[in-house]
Amino acid sequence: MISRSGLALAISALLLPALAAAAEAGSNIRSYKWVDEHGVTHYGDAVPPEYAGQGRSELNAQGVAVKQYPRQLSGDEAVVAQKTAADEARQRQHDAFLLNTYTKVSDIEQLRDERIGLVDGQILIARGSIESNRQHLAELEKRMRVFRPYSDSAAARRMPDQLAEEITRALKERDSLHELLASHEAQKLVHREQFDADIARYRELTSTHRAP
Repeated sequence: MISRSGLALAISALLLPALAAAAEAGSNIRSYKWVDEHGVTHYGDAVPPEYAGQGRSELNAQGVAVKQYPRQLSGDEAVVAQKTAADEARQRQHDAFLLNTYTKVSDIEQLRDERIGLVDGQILIARGSIESNRQHLAELEKRMRVFRPYSDSAAARRMPDQLAEEITRALKERDSLHELLASHEAQKLVHREQFDADIARYRELTSTHRAP
């Protein structure tokens, strides 16, 4: 004959697996939380199709969020998000470059002055070439004044083709030299702006890193 205690133990042994299974099933219950177009928060075991693209949270049996589903972006929003992520990645890469390359602000200033000094040298050469070209054109102008149609003399001859070609080359050279000078001056401005921005960013980064 089985005693009462033995019977109780036998019943418990039979019920434990069922209770464990029920507990496990309960722990696997999931519900969802979402917000409609009016800003009202809803809860349910399924998200209505019209809100499937909205941001929502998956909750466990205790109502704790275990997973987040972000709102689906439109095509334009996705493009903006992609560009923003790329810009942030480039900024992080440049920040790492600044911190790994320089030890103090004066290092950046020294490199800035060296780069700008090189461009200043190119600007000086370009201006010298422009002055030489100006003098050459002045000489050519004197020479062409003795030829028709620039001379009033009845005995004036037609301008030689060689002189006309030389003037044409000198004028093209003048235009090219002025474009080159403008390019060097623009490059100098870009260098200064980039280095000034790097100095400001480096100060910001090092100030943040040194803060307690």
